[in-house]
Amino acid sequence: MPEDPQQEPNDEFRDMLRELLSGNSDIDPAKLASAAGLPDDPAMVAQLMSQLQAAMQYSGEGVNWEIARQQATAIATSESQPTTPADRAAIEQAYGIAALWLSEATYISELTVTPRLMTRTEWVTATMPVWTQLAEPVALSISDALTDVLRQQAPEEMTEMLDNASKLMRNIGGTLFAMQLGQVVGQLSGEVVSGGDIGIPLLDSTNGTELQAAILPQNVAPFGEGLDIEPDEIRLYLAVRELAHARLFRHAKWLRLQLMTSITGFAHGIRIDTGLMEQLASDFDPSNPEELRQAMASGALIPPKSEAQRGALDRLETMLALVEGWVDVVTAQATTRLPKSAAIAETVRRRRAAGGPAESAFSTLVGLELRPRRMREAAAMWQKVTDAIGAERRDELWSHPDVLPGSGDIDDPTALIARLTSTTPAHDDVDQAIEDLLNDTSDDRPHEQGDGPAEGPRE
Repeated sequence: MPEDPQQEPNDEFRDMLRELLSGNSDIDPAKLASAAGLPDDPAMVAQLMSQLQAAMQYSGEGVNWEIARQQATAIATSESQPTTPADRAAIEQAYGIAALWLSEATYISELTVTPRLMTRTEWVTATMPVWTQLAEPVALSISDALTDVLRQQAPEEMTEMLDNASKLMRNIGGTLFAMQLGQVVGQLSGEVVSGGDIGIPLLDSTNGTELQAAILPQNVAPFGEGLDIEPDEIRLYLAVRELAHARLFRHAKWLRLQLMTSITGFAHGIRIDTGLMEQLASDFDPSNPEELRQAMASGALIPPKSEAQRGALDRLETMLALVEGWVDVVTAQATTRLPKSAAIAETVRRRRAAGGPAESAFSTLVGLELRPRRMREAAAMWQKVTDAIGAERRDELWSHPDVLPGSGDIDDPTALIARLTSTTPAHDDVDQAIEDLLNDTSDDRPHEQGDGPAEGPRE
């Protein structure tokens, strides 16, 4: 309770907020938590103050993503276990066999870097640069919207102070989103089984060392719980799938850039619904912050997609479906020796359809809702293409984005297969134009200099 009986709790909280915005870091954390209606939990109060003070002291531009990395690492480390020698030996053996089997199923060449075994903490460190790249456009939008809303909602006597503290408010908004990103990535570290499990190439390099493929041994065992399948089979299947994914992205070097550009392009088009944020601010109950956290986590602050975003989303879904469908087909062909490979494949599909790590991450961070059914349809298309023209010509379709099948081909691969199996050489528009020009014998065709009927000798 305030020392002055005439002072309302809201006035006290406003005074402390004023001190906080002024840069006063000597505020009693317990008093701030009490005035804000938060539970007097020492760990929660300590984390709250630590992150707020970090936001106040941050002098860089943009979002301080170090907060996200620290939070994700803390979550991953709390349950991370070192890889045992037995796990290492088993998965290294699985990698070796998987590489041999995969070479029988695809003509895409092997990796140039030895696949890794990773702890959850190592996965967070290796993938965080990509996550921050994907999340930054939305984080900046939230920071801008928060600044605008607070200016509109603030008491008149605080307007000038908020104008002077706009950078601080952006830092606080960015901090909230960075904490959310850290939470998502930290939770994902306990779910993903490999580097390609998300669908996009998260592994690039860490500490100057190139990364192409990785498996998290600690997460393989939970993946197989309740399947009644030998662990060796599961390890082999997951190793084949991871190597297939990594080989494809190494071979089609344009693919990673195109995917990342599509995702960030979609994210740059996101604008936060300030009307909903204003409503949350006016109805916000400090004793129940779950509503605000849920709004940020669920993507509720992101308004319906624009036409341009829907087009970008369709292209992105098509590309991810083509990648995952190809991986499904190649993995199925490479693992025919495994007695229960079909059961493991079905587990992967169900996990994806139930909202796997990819759907969860994209929905939370950039408002993307991927359609798992497109991946199943793409796999069916790739299987028909393989049956029609063989694995070698199928894999040649990844040589350039212009020859890759499109969304219409996934819906109905009949025309694609007819084109690929045709014995008549295909002509593009340029070839056709040249042929039409050469075959044109009409007199009204423009003559070039020196072209036309020969003149008789001059007298």
